[in-house]
Amino acid sequence: MRVLLLAGGPPGEHEVSLSSARGVLAAMPHPTELAVMAKDGQWLLGEDAHEALLAGVVAQGKHPFPPPIPWLDYDVVFPLLHGPPGEDGVIQGFLQLLGRPYVGAGVASSALCMDKDLCKRVLRQAGIPVVPWVSLYKGEPAPKPPFPLPYFVKPANTGSSVGISKVRIHQEVSRALAEAFAWDSKVLVEQGIEGVRELEVALLGNIQAEASVVGEITYQAEFYDYETKYTAGKAQLHLPASVPAELSERIRATAIAAYRVLGVRGMARVDFFLSPEGELYLNEFNTIPGFTPTSMYPKLWQASGLEYPALLDRLVRLALEP
Repeated sequence: MRVLLLAGGPPGEHEVSLSSARGVLAAMPHPTELAVMAKDGQWLLGEDAHEALLAGVVAQGKHPFPPPIPWLDYDVVFPLLHGPPGEDGVIQGFLQLLGRPYVGAGVASSALCMDKDLCKRVLRQAGIPVVPWVSLYKGEPAPKPPFPLPYFVKPANTGSSVGISKVRIHQEVSRALAEAFAWDSKVLVEQGIEGVRELEVALLGNIQAEASVVGEITYQAEFYDYETKYTAGKAQLHLPASVPAELSERIRATAIAAYRVLGVRGMARVDFFLSPEGELYLNEFNTIPGFTPTSMYPKLWQASGLEYPALLDRLVRLALEP
């Protein structure tokens, strides 16, 4: 079975994607070739792609999209492009036009899960608790949120905590909105819940998912920002989380239900907040989770008894299911 791994992408999560790709290439149990998208949107293939992977970042590519790849020679494509255009349904639509099986969520569910505003609306409609929020587009007047400070301002369509600010006083709102709008034309203003525990679970399957053990992340930073996520030692992972069995099962069941509602295939990492009062909120739904050395998704499965190579094999085989 031959696999084509797509990595890199535009600024924002470019370096994270390349770090994830290094981990996947080292552990993939099937012959795998690599194509890397540079920050300028051009592509690198062959040795150029592997040199970019070693460098950890590449500003300029050589080939416009679509790159001259023998797409039909590969049994499965593994898009590991975090954020747009790899996680929002764009690359998935291209692969469907080619008739190539690919790892992960389809066009509609990718786009839905990538847009935090739309994802929250669908989950709320399904009765799954989410953190209160309001959204606005660039050029619209900033709304007065119907919840107290502090709150978070975040782009609707990024991951890895890119463009997110925590607002503690009203004078910080303009700066936070400017930062978020630098990454997307739609942003969310989301209620901040002080003292939450951050709990995560990994899912695997096509529509009907199985869930890993529940893990917890703790850290000293103001919030789980980009640096904290991807700098070794900045965050501590607790696997499994020290939570009652009933709560663990509720988290797993809620994540599985959300997975089905959103129509996800392949994989997802689902992030929850647990308030000091015991209220559980689904925070984010990530359809292309990180595979870096510090990433929770493979660590959650390892803690559940599924080692990294076996996890990758499962993902490739799920991509081949009708």
